[in-house]
Amino acid sequence: MSGRIEARLTELGIELPQPGAPIANYVPFTIAGTLVFISGQISQWNGELRHVGKLGGGISMEDGQHAARLCGLNILAHLKVACGGDLDRVTRCVRLGGFVNCTPNFTAMPQIINGASDLMVDVLGDAGKHARAAVGVSSLPGGVAAEVEATFEIA
Repeated sequence: MSGRIEARLTELGIELPQPGAPIANYVPFTIAGTLVFISGQISQWNGELRHVGKLGGGISMEDGQHAARLCGLNILAHLKVACGGDLDRVTRCVRLGGFVNCTPNFTAMPQIINGASDLMVDVLGDAGKHARAAVGVSSLPGGVAAEVEATFEIA
């Protein structure tokens, strides 16, 4: 389907990756009433891991933000499936939870997860503004720099 959000993605030159299959015993998303809960998405493009490493230990701030943005693109890909292909059903992004693979002394987790937050606002406008957590962790699946989970409200 092509609608307002699809037009916005095209305007921004954004292509969504293919939604990835879960790597363990979980589903990519669940729907409860009008809420869609998207499982944590890592920085991969069509199954290829990207931005592998730690912030504060070899991965730059810019690459960390790109990693979080890529997580956001994967979130949108799964959200599109959850919405039956119609992203115009999204009424708002409720919350993002961001995890940053980093060294113990790294403290700029919020700036890294802005890569995903900025994407949501760019794509959804005011409906993309959300509550959020951004935490540092010692490791993530595949050694990637970021993982982001999300909750959306849909019509």
